[in-house]
Amino acid sequence: MALIGTPLQPFKATAFKQGKFVDVTDADVKGKWAVFFFYPADFTFVCPTELEDLADIYPTLQKMDVEVFSVSTDTHFCHKAWHDTSPAIGKIDYYMLGDQNHALSNQFGVLREGVGLADRGTFVLDPDGVIQLVEITPEGVGRNAAELLRKVKAAQYWASHPGEVCPAKWEEGAETLAPSLDLVGKI
Repeated sequence: MALIGTPLQPFKATAFKQGKFVDVTDADVKGKWAVFFFYPADFTFVCPTELEDLADIYPTLQKMDVEVFSVSTDTHFCHKAWHDTSPAIGKIDYYMLGDQNHALSNQFGVLREGVGLADRGTFVLDPDGVIQLVEITPEGVGRNAAELLRKVKAAQYWASHPGEVCPAKWEEGAETLAPSLDLVGKI
């Protein structure tokens, strides 16, 4: 599953966002950084904890010119009902895409065959719509929005600073590395 470096393919989906149903296409994604955040299903257990955690950092991501698209195989109607009934999900201001036809789940390789649900997959796309980061976990393992934020900052830094790379645990403002023959065997 070599998705890093691959472009977003054309798609059209309906989302619930801030009290409205809106159509979203691949054209809406390009031009800024994007996070596609797949989860198995609405009205479940780990999912609302992850989506609320992501909602808490959404304002920070927006300041970084990053848009968030959460995606499950439920419909946009289901997303609205969940948003209206769950205090955790009620905090969400980002797009909640319905993928009942499994087009996005298949495109990103997270659809569980024979089950009809997506694995927990996080994908960060650059402004050209190219996948730069991938994280996939099984249904029982929740993700950490703070770590996602760190990774997005690193990806943005790396994209804007050719010749530099971000080492493990890199945080904004920390030292980077400039790969060269002089570093081989010295780290």
